[in-house]
Amino acid sequence: VQLQASGGGLVQAGGSLRLSCAVSGVTFNRYVMAWFRQAPGTEREFVAYITWSGSITDYADSVKGRFTISRDNAKNTVYLQMNSLKSEDTAVYYCAAKTYGSGTAYSSGNYNYWGQGTQVTVSS
Repeated sequence: VQLQASGGGLVQAGGSLRLSCAVSGVTFNRYVMAWFRQAPGTEREFVAYITWSGSITDYADSVKGRFTISRDNAKNTVYLQMNSLKSEDTAVYYCAAKTYGSGTAYSSGNYNYWGQGTQVTVSS
């Protein structure tokens, strides 16, 4: 199983980035997909999740209205469109996959597979 995250980089405050996470080795449309992030000295925190069909999504309050999670099951890829970026969004962003029925989508401990992380740095 491999989750390959990409798309991170350095951007000015107010700018946008689009993260991608390509998944292989699992039946992609059987998994809930999510993005988490971790800033230096902090715990990994939930950002957004999406169900297999894309019909249900949810976001951390800190990113609601600015970030959009989506998925393309034909490409086995999940995306995170990040707009109006703020300096506090600076972190390593991780994609993760969870089987249905394995607990809440908001807890990192319930995820089966993780990508390697991609750094997002927002300069103010």
